[in-house]
Amino acid sequence: MPTALVLFALLAIFVIAAIAKTVRIVPQARAGIVERFGKYKASLPAGLNVVVPFVDKVRYMIDLREQVVSFPPQPVITEDNLVVSIDTVIYFQVTDPVAATYEIANYIQAVEQLTMTTLRNIVGGMDLEETLTSRDAINSRLRGVLDEATGKWGIRVNRVELKGIDPPPSIKDSMEKQMRADRDKRAAILTAEGQRQAAILTAEGSKQSAILNAEGARESQILRAQADREAKILQAQGEGQAIQTVFQAIHDGRPDQSLLAYQYLQMMPKIAEGDANKVWIVPSEIGKALEGLGSTMNSLKGIPDEVEGPRTRVDMGDPAVAASSQSADATLQKAHDEVAAAIAAAEESTRGVGSAPAAPTTAAGTAEGDPGEPPAQ
Repeated sequence: MPTALVLFALLAIFVIAAIAKTVRIVPQARAGIVERFGKYKASLPAGLNVVVPFVDKVRYMIDLREQVVSFPPQPVITEDNLVVSIDTVIYFQVTDPVAATYEIANYIQAVEQLTMTTLRNIVGGMDLEETLTSRDAINSRLRGVLDEATGKWGIRVNRVELKGIDPPPSIKDSMEKQMRADRDKRAAILTAEGQRQAAILTAEGSKQSAILNAEGARESQILRAQADREAKILQAQGEGQAIQTVFQAIHDGRPDQSLLAYQYLQMMPKIAEGDANKVWIVPSEIGKALEGLGSTMNSLKGIPDEVEGPRTRVDMGDPAVAASSQSADATLQKAHDEVAAAIAAAEESTRGVGSAPAAPTTAAGTAEGDPGEPPAQ
């Protein structure tokens, strides 16, 4: 009885082991390589699979997903004999699990070594500057070589990336100095350009300011000269009219020696106002002095001792005087008009470009330098 129980237990163990060897479950995106007596038999797809127990054996389980492998930095010599350190990243995928199992012993190590040799071959034909600026070209050439070489291994290289290109520390220092010098150069050029533009604008502003100041001074001098000229003309005309008015009044009043004595008495206080007149003696016989005052003027021609005929009084309301006043106002208005016309002519002459200002004319039609004949009174 115990022997039968042992045999039954052994049989149960054998059956369980046989079932375990017969049923194989392959995960998704995996492939199982089955060997029969050491020879390739079949590839198991993902899912539940049945094999012959103790005859078939799942030797390898191949991952069919895209894999990423990062290789450590490798020293590479450029064309200008500079050593740079380059680390790469490879993206590949197993497309034929049988070839990846039996064509190469370790495809990851094979891809790494092939990447190193190909990278040294590509970078060896470039200088440092070209290596640093040609990553896309290096990636494309490296991927093409790797994809062609790994095709028979059942591997497809999808992408190759250069993760880092590190030149020697001395080269880095030199490059930083060169970059700093280049930036300083550009900054100096921009500063010089700014200073140049500022100087040009300042000079232009000074030029325009000087031109405007000169034009303003010129117009001011012209207007001042015109005003002085018209003022002198008006003053001369006024003095002439005043002399004529006084002379006419004297003749109309028919003065005699008594008028001269009265004028002399009017001038005596003004004579006494002088600083040099410290002493002023008035004769005691002032009456006799005044009586003889007329006799001293007998030698003046044109002034009689006594005037015959009735004496006339100056009437301020005489129409002739009013007419004379209106004539003076008209003359003053005419002078104002002439001044305005002269100012307008001066402004017009300043607007002309490249021509000398024309000489303004007076009411009589003469040039500025020629006063012409005085207007008839």
